[in-house]
Amino acid sequence: MSKEVRVCTLVVDVAPERPCPVVLAAVRDEFLGRPWQPPARHWPAYPGLVGGRDELAGGTWLAYEPVAGRVACVLNATGRAADPDHRRSRGELPLAAAAGAPPPGDPTGYDPFHLVTVDATGLDVLTWNGFQPHAYRLGAGTHVFANRGRWLGPADRRTPRASWFGPRFAAARPDPVPGVPVGEAWAPWLDLIDGPDVPAPEDPRALVALAEAGESRWGTSSVTLLGFGPAGPVRYDFRAGPGRHPWSAVVT
Repeated sequence: MSKEVRVCTLVVDVAPERPCPVVLAAVRDEFLGRPWQPPARHWPAYPGLVGGRDELAGGTWLAYEPVAGRVACVLNATGRAADPDHRRSRGELPLAAAAGAPPPGDPTGYDPFHLVTVDATGLDVLTWNGFQPHAYRLGAGTHVFANRGRWLGPADRRTPRASWFGPRFAAARPDPVPGVPVGEAWAPWLDLIDGPDVPAPEDPRALVALAEAGESRWGTSSVTLLGFGPAGPVRYDFRAGPGRHPWSAVVT
């Protein structure tokens, strides 16, 4: 199995002039037996945050703060692993970032990661490869992230998934509105997620993946579609599983 199948993917489009300034699609790939809870307000220490909760470590892969209009997502990165005797869960990073805390000054306790924090004006990105942190800011546009980092354009072939979907997501930006079915609100992007012309799940380019990994099954455990702006949420839709499970609206 190609390692390229085993990557979470985040697509973020920021366009302050659009009716919905921020739209994002977040695909979480994980061992499918790892337990988690669907998005809700799970954390007493962060009562304003909404996100899915990882039951093993208690953190999250994506946290949304609707009042501030801020979302933070963590993806695995490549590099040197942390000392197992002092390792901390990367799932705590989106909680702090979405709540408005600064990024960790010393990330040496974490395995490599990309932490992406988004508001209606752009993205703050912190990448840690186990050796040196790298922080940068991105403005308006369509940005795609996978475990090898930000997709840099058509010449960037590091991640087949990002290379295939990057230009397609950029060319099909939705402006979701509340009160309509998910298929209508997100139609251009849903065609890329579930349409008849998408790569098969075993294809390294596949956005929704399913593969065997030893005795465990690895694949897409959830898909998030989120639209928001400085005035608050527009809509937050969520789907569990690697197959075409039903979408549900998340209460924020």
